[in-house]
Amino acid sequence: MPAQLPFLTWAGGKRWLMRQYASLFPQRFKTYYEPFLGSGAVFFHLHPERSILSDLNCDLINTYIQIKEHPALVFNRLTEHHNLHSTEYYYHIRKQIYPDAIDRAAQFIYLNRSCWNGLYRVNRAGQFNVPIGTKMNIILASDNFYNTALSLEKSTLKCGDFNNIDDMIEEGDFIYYDPPYTVQHNNNGFIEYNKKLFSWSDQERLHCSAIKAKKAGAFVAISNAHHPSIVCLYSKEFNIHILNRYASISGIKNGRKKTEEILITSY
Repeated sequence: MPAQLPFLTWAGGKRWLMRQYASLFPQRFKTYYEPFLGSGAVFFHLHPERSILSDLNCDLINTYIQIKEHPALVFNRLTEHHNLHSTEYYYHIRKQIYPDAIDRAAQFIYLNRSCWNGLYRVNRAGQFNVPIGTKMNIILASDNFYNTALSLEKSTLKCGDFNNIDDMIEEGDFIYYDPPYTVQHNNNGFIEYNKKLFSWSDQERLHCSAIKAKKAGAFVAISNAHHPSIVCLYSKEFNIHILNRYASISGIKNGRKKTEEILITSY
């Protein structure tokens, strides 16, 4: 089966990475791990035989689980949102709390596709608070939730911290980490927001997890900011690849520009 496209838009998503730099990823491995799943662009591109996918965002993981188990039901409920979409409807759905897991999955996809730039952000009470965007099409031509479910068929989906999988990784496995880009001593607004989600101490914990996976004999790849603090953290034990990309998440004109990221690899 050909690789399936991600069904979500995600800030920091890696479609561009797989379009431009797929050759930097191993093609043969045992189990694939992705503990910062997001839109899963790398997972869907690699289409691994066996995978363990996780994220700290339990609403996100529920959405993957419901598509895996009930693709037609999720699509039908998303179609209802598509038919009713308007500014008033968006803000009505945004504040709903659904007890049903399928309803929550359809709500998650609807908000992802209709909010500003696909950004996922919650307030201190844990409520999604991103304003409406400009897109009107909730159902996309690329949607095929049945094929997405097939891609997820041999995947184990978990909600939790990235280091929950540390002791599961074995020789020959491949783990791809894509954490929020938090660095030391940086005043960039988006990175400041990420600090609330993923602190510098979390970056240091991630480094420890990556070292452990490398020592276990796994292939390790980590996307991160091209910043001296990150390079210093990883350069002794890992290889650093500098990648060019176009950053377009910013709402201000000078925030949309070519930028550099790095891919850190153990191989």
